[in-house]
Amino acid sequence: MYRIPASTRKASRKTCVFLAVGLIVVIATVGAALVSRSPDSSPSSTESRSVPVSKLPRNAQGDAHIESRGPLDEADGAVPDGVTVFDEAIPAVTNLDPDLLAALRRAATDAANAGIEFNVNSGWRSPAYQSRLLREAVSKYGSEKEAARWVATPDTSPHAKGEAVDIGPSDATMWLSENGAEYGLCQIYRNEAWHYELRPEAIDHGCPRMYADPTHDPRMRSGRR
Repeated sequence: MYRIPASTRKASRKTCVFLAVGLIVVIATVGAALVSRSPDSSPSSTESRSVPVSKLPRNAQGDAHIESRGPLDEADGAVPDGVTVFDEAIPAVTNLDPDLLAALRRAATDAANAGIEFNVNSGWRSPAYQSRLLREAVSKYGSEKEAARWVATPDTSPHAKGEAVDIGPSDATMWLSENGAEYGLCQIYRNEAWHYELRPEAIDHGCPRMYADPTHDPRMRSGRR
């Protein structure tokens, strides 16, 4: 039988060793490249994460006012959950007309005897914030005409002057619908059971007839408010 020379066998073993080492180097290089391209380690994946937005004011049903398009804070009239008419730190409350706020607090004190609390869902609003609400209402309802049934302009809105407040929850608005006139507090719009304004003459003569919605209110057309 023919036998392979020893020198040839040694050369073959060296070739195998070199090939094995080379393969290990290639595998390690490819693995390192894959790790360096992992999405988990990419800075862009962290940068694209969403950032929490500020608290939004709520309407009388307790829903957030449409969607946020920028920072909102209490200085603009945003109202955190659980704020009452007795709060002394939230501008939406403290910037209300003093006579309106005093009447609300008198009514709330008496209502508390029946276990009812007056929460402020919206009160004073800055003109800039009122403008934003109007833009969002147009987007939500599809037209300026329809939006005007719910949100006034900064020039006409009593909220922007601190002369209106949106009260909740429903038991508070029910109490006010029955007793509010005794304090000069009146619901102004039939479609907004939560919206109250001060009418001092109501104490002796009762609240005036409600408008169907703000578009029927002469103040909204005249620009007096």
